[in-house]
Amino acid sequence: MLKSFYDSIEFAYPQLLFLLLIVPILGGWYISRLNRQIASMKVSSMKSFHNTASWKRTFRHITMLLRLIAISAIIIAMARPQVHNDQKKAEGEGIDIVLCIDVSGSMLAQDFSPNRLEAAKQVAAEFVQSRPTDRFGLVIFAGESFTQCPITSDHDVVVTQIYSIRGGFMVDGTAIGSGLASSLDRLKTSPSKSKVVILLTDGENNGGLIDPKTAKEMARSLGIKVYTIGIGSEGFAPTPVKTPGGSIIMQREKVNIDEKLLGEIASATGGRYFRARGNEGLKVVYDEIDELEKTKVEIVTSRKSKEKFYPFAFTALVCLLLEVAFRFTVFRKFP
Repeated sequence: MLKSFYDSIEFAYPQLLFLLLIVPILGGWYISRLNRQIASMKVSSMKSFHNTASWKRTFRHITMLLRLIAISAIIIAMARPQVHNDQKKAEGEGIDIVLCIDVSGSMLAQDFSPNRLEAAKQVAAEFVQSRPTDRFGLVIFAGESFTQCPITSDHDVVVTQIYSIRGGFMVDGTAIGSGLASSLDRLKTSPSKSKVVILLTDGENNGGLIDPKTAKEMARSLGIKVYTIGIGSEGFAPTPVKTPGGSIIMQREKVNIDEKLLGEIASATGGRYFRARGNEGLKVVYDEIDELEKTKVEIVTSRKSKEKFYPFAFTALVCLLLEVAFRFTVFRKFP
């Protein structure tokens, strides 16, 4: 943590740091002066010099050390060390997007990891986080539809709602028409110029009060583009099924996706139909939609600087005061 703090420090006037070369020059000058002051003479015995050394003589160089530290701290303070906090804000004209996700019992099939619903939630959440200027809403459907989250620019709320999606509290079935109609209802009053529904399902329409073709015409009349995704592998998929006794068993259920209907909805509204047969394929689908629905984004960066020269200035002041105090008290008899 300390390393990352010092790595983030920058200097307003880094050229002043070259003045630190003065410190070793002064140190060399001090040592040279001491050597000149030491006189040499020949004596027959060293007995008379015993015990002449004292702690004052030993530590007399501390005043010069304090001066060098003070000079170093002053130079660093003059260079103005700072820590910068860069804040980036995305600005631009976004798109209003409603994610319409099937939560019927078949979405628990495990031909995706860990299952279709969890895979769809993960990729949808990443899609939301990757589009900072768009507004999102969330509609879920099984045998009926439900608005999980109204359209909002608060992406954290949307992502939280995506991960909180659970099946089982609605009548089971696949009401594609009702899910699409609820999504359109959320978008019809939106002031945004671009409006999109991303409808994901793994089955065929078999419920709801609104026919999918009626919902398709509604989308076309409102000028709302619909991208449809059929999620599921080919053939059969292992699916958990609840028995009359309340236990859960795994059965191999046939994958039935009404690709013709999904293709018609997408084509009629200016969107596209995609088929996702695995986790990676689903991610590729959302990446393609991301490319098709580009938004104009401008990243505005603001920088706040916090001055960090105060500790160096304080260190210099303390060292200078100590040097003066020592030089005129404890070490006043030493040059």
